[in-house]
Amino acid sequence: MQHALNTQPELYLARYRAVRRQTEKLCAPLTPEDTVMQPMVDVSPPKWHLGHTTWFFEMFILQPHVSGYKHFHPQYAFLFNSYYNSMGSRIARSDRGTLSRPPLQDIYAYRQHVDQYMEKVLADTLLQEKPELAAVLELGLQHEQQHQELLVTDIKYILSCNPLLPAYLPSPATAVLGLFSEKQPQNRWLPVPEGLYTVGHRGQGFCFDNELQAHQVFIPAFEAQAAPVTNGEYLRFMQDGGYADFRHWLEEGWQLVQAQQWQAPLYWLQQEDQWFQFTLHGLQPLDLAAPVTHVCFYEALAYANWSGHRLLTEFEWEALSQKYPNPLATGNFVESERYQPVPAVFPAEQPYAAQLLGNTWEWTYSSYLPYPHFETAPGAIGEYNGKFMINQMVLRGGSCATPQNHIRPTYRNFFHADKRWQFTGIRLAKR
Repeated sequence: MQHALNTQPELYLARYRAVRRQTEKLCAPLTPEDTVMQPMVDVSPPKWHLGHTTWFFEMFILQPHVSGYKHFHPQYAFLFNSYYNSMGSRIARSDRGTLSRPPLQDIYAYRQHVDQYMEKVLADTLLQEKPELAAVLELGLQHEQQHQELLVTDIKYILSCNPLLPAYLPSPATAVLGLFSEKQPQNRWLPVPEGLYTVGHRGQGFCFDNELQAHQVFIPAFEAQAAPVTNGEYLRFMQDGGYADFRHWLEEGWQLVQAQQWQAPLYWLQQEDQWFQFTLHGLQPLDLAAPVTHVCFYEALAYANWSGHRLLTEFEWEALSQKYPNPLATGNFVESERYQPVPAVFPAEQPYAAQLLGNTWEWTYSSYLPYPHFETAPGAIGEYNGKFMINQMVLRGGSCATPQNHIRPTYRNFFHADKRWQFTGIRLAKR
């Protein structure tokens, strides 16, 4: 993991407190019963997220580096380890929803216990004495922000399984431009010339190891859409029989459509002749001008095939972000508490690639593989990304569930091709 070394205790203390508060803020609207639910294996209970993000600081900083540290509970290392084989045994991922005990109040007490020790670490000279800990601390904060995004999407899935379709939060008081409008944003094709492009993280600042090393790739000329595909555009694919025509689909995707009887993106619900979408603000009329989300890679590719176009590669996506950066740097990130993608807005005077950062992750037609000269860190930290570089597809851009200071154009997200519960969408390309 790379970052600009900063060992000023007061700066890290403020950042640590802000990140930890945000996690608890996300869980505040939930009932204790909500925090135990695990309706599918991909979803982790909010209570487990609260414990696991705390376990990370305990096991990677406090236990090995703070003399006399006392664990809050001897079994929490087993309960809240996720996938780190180097850190010992753990509860099966599918069994995280069985943790009715320890009670939620104990998990918050665990967080407070670890936070008290961490604040002492950040207030004394430990970072100066062991500057390598700054990198581990920053990784822990970035890790917790990853779980904040997962919290938003897991909470949405949990509440969607309740027949009452409860709202996580009331709708924002501020109006959203284009909400529930049939008017589509003025999309356009942006040309990207052929050439050598440098991809991957460069310079100072944090990045994950899978963003390294920066290297050059030759990219033939292509064109990309200035904005992601909208709900209205995707609805036309559905109305044209997109889910009933095998010609648009990869065979694995087609088998999944038939087995799961998919007819629309996740969270879409048709009542009489009107489409609705379950959101974190409850069931709402489908916003036709907003980006389509909660589609898997198979659906994204089927739509691209139906449209006569294709998906970008991850290198093309990064080249697009370099060629057409958004001068407004706008995004609908989690801090807005909208928790739902909003329509793109284009200025008339200057073209740019809209919504590259924020609103929806965008599927690329790139397998999740290591960059040239990728290096696995020693120890448990080396398990963070590298061992997952198989059978997954890369997504770029960040979503309305992503903390804004957590995302950047080189960020490589990755999921299996069938996953739909994240805010995942589509941007098209053509030669």
